[in-house]
Amino acid sequence: MNEVKSNAGSPTRRRALKSAGMGCLLLAASPLALAQSSQAVSLVVPLAPGGIADITARPLAIPLARELGHSVIVENRIGAGGAVGMAYVTRQKPDGNTLLMALSSIVIIPEADKISGKVPSYTMSQFTPIALVSADPTVLVVRADSPWKTAADLVRDAKARPKAISFSSSGIYGTTHVAQAMLWQAAGVDMLHVPYNGGGPSMTALLGGQVDMTAQAPGVVSAHLKAGTVRVLGTWGTERLKSLPDVPTFREQGFDVEFYIWSGLFAPAGLPAAKLAQLKSAARAATQDAGFVSAMNAMNTPIRYLEGAELARFLEQDQKRLAGVIRAMGKLE
Repeated sequence: MNEVKSNAGSPTRRRALKSAGMGCLLLAASPLALAQSSQAVSLVVPLAPGGIADITARPLAIPLARELGHSVIVENRIGAGGAVGMAYVTRQKPDGNTLLMALSSIVIIPEADKISGKVPSYTMSQFTPIALVSADPTVLVVRADSPWKTAADLVRDAKARPKAISFSSSGIYGTTHVAQAMLWQAAGVDMLHVPYNGGGPSMTALLGGQVDMTAQAPGVVSAHLKAGTVRVLGTWGTERLKSLPDVPTFREQGFDVEFYIWSGLFAPAGLPAAKLAQLKSAARAATQDAGFVSAMNAMNTPIRYLEGAELARFLEQDQKRLAGVIRAMGKLE
């Protein structure tokens, strides 16, 4: 279990997480917080430190703790592209003491289990959605010394050398795996997939030369772009990112794909109505907190808050859109 704390990564992330860690330590020592409850809230991140779920959860934990009057502990439970941590949350009591910071992979994994003929790790009915926190179009990243300057360069090379070009992801059927599979399907190319236990390790694999490319949320790559160590070939959004105005969308480059890495707060199903209302209120206030807003701005990650019926519609639409991609991917081991 990890109290909100720093981890290896970019200077921006280290500054944000150092601030987050100090805030949580102060909160943990607060007599008011201790008087209100001796029960800490566990905020489960089902992916490894350094990825977008982790670097969103940690600065959010500070204002969330203040709103709830409980210390909030970020707990990384990794494995199976996020399925291990998400399934763990479904087995906890629906009392508001266990929350989940999930990515869009939460709606992908049940469909992937179905395609693979596995007993489902969980179903969406086992969660109580609380709030959408952010939604960011994914970007395709290569090292700065890569021979590919555009997506067309990459696709041309991939068609000439099937399975010779490798890409990393957050895990089999994980968020960034599905995003890239969607692009390869549209481009008609066959790449070598190398899965990791989260966006952080998959980014490290690219930087270390273990793979040729990866897909990430813009916030994960921003510091590396500033350092000049990576290049972005395109974005899965419907329009260019304000933070990367010179990077064309894949639709502009002739590939009809759209994908977002979004993060959201969930709890186990069966959460009492009064507790759900409290958590929504706390999440709403936490996402408006100046410290959290600053941390997200530093990562060029837009906050997008949804709850209630709007959130339910968003989840349903995303699930339907991605199901076709999963079916086309087929059974994977």
